[in-house]
Amino acid sequence: MAAKTSRADVDRLSAVIARQRRELDLMRGQAAVRSVVDMARGVLMERLGCSAEEAGRQLVRVAHSSGTPLAELAAEVTGELLAHDPEVGLPADGVPDPALLAAEPSAARPEDAAGGSDAAAGLGWGRLSVAGAAVERAEDGNAVATAALEEVLAPTGARAVGLWVRGLDDGLHLVGQAGLGAREAGRWRYLPPDMDSLPQRAARSGEPVLWPDGRPATEPCPVPGEWLTGARASMPMRGERGLRGVLTVCWQQKLGSFEPPVLRQLTALAHLCAQALSAAGPGASGWAAEFAWLLGLLDGAIESVMVAFPVRADDGSVTDFRIEHVSSGFRDPSGRSPAELARRPLLEVYPLAALPDGLFDHAVGVLTSGVPDHISGGVRSALAGGAGAIPSMDTRIAPLLDGVVIATRQVDEAERLASLLQHAERLGHMGAWEENLLTNEVRWTEPALSLFGRGPGAAVPLSQLHAYVVADDVFDLERFRDTLLREKRSSAAAFRINRADDQSMRQMRVFAEPVTDPAGELTAVRGVFQDVSTHYHTQVALTATSDRLADTQQRAEEEHRLAVRLQQAITPWSTEPVVAGVDIAARYRPAGPAGLVSGDWYDAVPLPSGQMLLVVGDIAGHGIEAVTGMVGFRNCLRGLAVTGAGPATLLSWLNQHAYYLTAGTIGTAVCGLYDPDTRNLRWSRAGHLPPVLVRGGTAHQLELRTGLLLGADPQARYEEVSTVLQPGDVLLLYTDGLVERRDEAIDDSLAALLHYAGRPVSAIGSYADFLMHHADADTGDDVCLVAVRIR
Repeated sequence: MAAKTSRADVDRLSAVIARQRRELDLMRGQAAVRSVVDMARGVLMERLGCSAEEAGRQLVRVAHSSGTPLAELAAEVTGELLAHDPEVGLPADGVPDPALLAAEPSAARPEDAAGGSDAAAGLGWGRLSVAGAAVERAEDGNAVATAALEEVLAPTGARAVGLWVRGLDDGLHLVGQAGLGAREAGRWRYLPPDMDSLPQRAARSGEPVLWPDGRPATEPCPVPGEWLTGARASMPMRGERGLRGVLTVCWQQKLGSFEPPVLRQLTALAHLCAQALSAAGPGASGWAAEFAWLLGLLDGAIESVMVAFPVRADDGSVTDFRIEHVSSGFRDPSGRSPAELARRPLLEVYPLAALPDGLFDHAVGVLTSGVPDHISGGVRSALAGGAGAIPSMDTRIAPLLDGVVIATRQVDEAERLASLLQHAERLGHMGAWEENLLTNEVRWTEPALSLFGRGPGAAVPLSQLHAYVVADDVFDLERFRDTLLREKRSSAAAFRINRADDQSMRQMRVFAEPVTDPAGELTAVRGVFQDVSTHYHTQVALTATSDRLADTQQRAEEEHRLAVRLQQAITPWSTEPVVAGVDIAARYRPAGPAGLVSGDWYDAVPLPSGQMLLVVGDIAGHGIEAVTGMVGFRNCLRGLAVTGAGPATLLSWLNQHAYYLTAGTIGTAVCGLYDPDTRNLRWSRAGHLPPVLVRGGTAHQLELRTGLLLGADPQARYEEVSTVLQPGDVLLLYTDGLVERRDEAIDDSLAALLHYAGRPVSAIGSYADFLMHHADADTGDDVCLVAVRIR
């Protein structure tokens, strides 16, 4: 039979079980903490590719700078970076092992666990730990800014990070950025000490400048980044020697406020960035302060020197150089002071340096290869980029830190004169030569060898020069040598040569003088070759062109005289045809005595039928073509009028003649047949102005009828109009040169003609002269007028 268990025994057993459970929980908690810390180390090792020792050291550094217990920090690291893995079990609480947490700071702050802003939700000590390890390994300022943005700030909505370091003049230099873009970064590349800006405010005060809701409406201070309404935070970056610079973060959205946990984490991030910039070297952390002694040494050793660092694109290629230092003795080709050159892009200061093989190409080559370079002729040609400019300085480029140093030197007088001589030879296509007759040594300058197409060391003695001269010109060369060597007088000659490299023929001129000793013996000859091919070919071309122009001018003058004689024979300038029952005056005035003759024409001739043919026409164009076209139209119409056909039919036949039987001749005409017995005028027009009728002191145009110009359409049809004239009436037929004005509408010009035509008519000749006198047309066209008065 089993013994009964007392209440006391049960209580003792429960106490033992509870104690064992507490001991087991403690053991499990310590093991869990060790597991979490080991897991955090593994996460950092895998994420950053670093060793276990480096990962553990980074965890301890971030825990100290943030005041967070190591276990809590390790749990947050693994929780933030491994939250996507549901199989990873993390303890919600635990008791840290004393040995493990011996170097821990004070206990966790209660306010850190109280929540905070949206930014706090994105920020985390785990991300800060990863960022710390990433910036520690960064090679330059851009890498530091990228690590800070991508590893820590991006989850909070931050879009850009800028890192500025303070220079010797308290100005801020942008040494790293992420998210700003090349153009925006260029605008914020340098912030002068007196410029009111968000980074400068933080640098001057040494305290964070925070705008959680974007720039206030009353605040004129400019801000970096394109998100003007987003939050901004500028955090001072402090190093071992005080303020190093400023970290500025740009958010796209408003944050409402920056909670204490967020500020502590931003402060820790700024501290990490300052450490990383110090470790990254002078190119990332403001080289001028650390290397002031080197700049002083350069200024003392080399009078004229500048230091420039590369500006790179996103793909790492060099797009420009930024001039960071200019010595007080630097000689600028444009006379600008060092202060005007410092902290400006090289290609902005010297745009022509971007030309092929200019200073920019040489500087990039030195930066890439690390091998110093020498540009003979220096600053005027290398900096200004002017090919062929007279050199005044010698330029040398050498690598310095992560940039280049450009040193210049003033050339001496001998070098200057030698350069001037080479420049003169190049401009004049000349080359000097000298031949020592005692030692048979022959020396040609490089331009002289180039003129003959020969390489270095291939000078030709004067006795062998005939081998390169065209056979027809050898006699001239022999006479030149005889005068120089036998008569010992200066001599010159011109001859053609065949170049040795491409066998092209060149026209060459040579000048030479003898050199004699005190006894009068010939010891040497020296002279100059000059390539005058361009001048020679130009003279030949000018002569041929002048001959062709003379022939062309002579032919043009002959054609003009022929056209004038033809026109005068067919269309006299002043004539009064005799026809029964009417008084007729015909007038013609060319555009000018020296102008081209045109195709204006008229005709007033009695026909076998007893009627009178009245015609005025205008052929398009000038010169002999227009005159010959006018002759063809006039003679054709006379022959057609003998048939007795009406004006419309005559114009239709003349139109087909112009279209089919002439080479593109077109023109206008008004054609009339007047019967003296009935005083009836039948008329028709082809693209011409209608006649003007003057009756009782009043002038008006006859009704305008349709009619296409001659030669345009072979199927054109023309209307015929009959007008009965009365005794004393005056009929005017004319070309457009009588009324057209450049600055006046045609209706206004016609109104003026009608005004003058209404005057009383005493004699038809005087009346025609009066109208021609008042026809002040300025279109450069001929004028033709036929005036008919019915008796």
